[in-house]
Amino acid sequence: MKPHVLAVLYAVTMAAVILGVDFAFFRNRFWERLTVNLGIVLVFASFYLRFFRRP
Repeated sequence: MKPHVLAVLYAVTMAAVILGVDFAFFRNRFWERLTVNLGIVLVFASFYLRFFRRP
């Protein structure tokens, strides 16, 4: 697959995880939701930098 297609799929997967967690657990809690979303983005970013980045 082309690299930009993988990046788009990765971003869509990250967005789906964030939305799923938001609606399942943190519907009316703003600060907890923001903190967890930031944590999810950081985890996805670290996985991207570790496994998908070109050497």
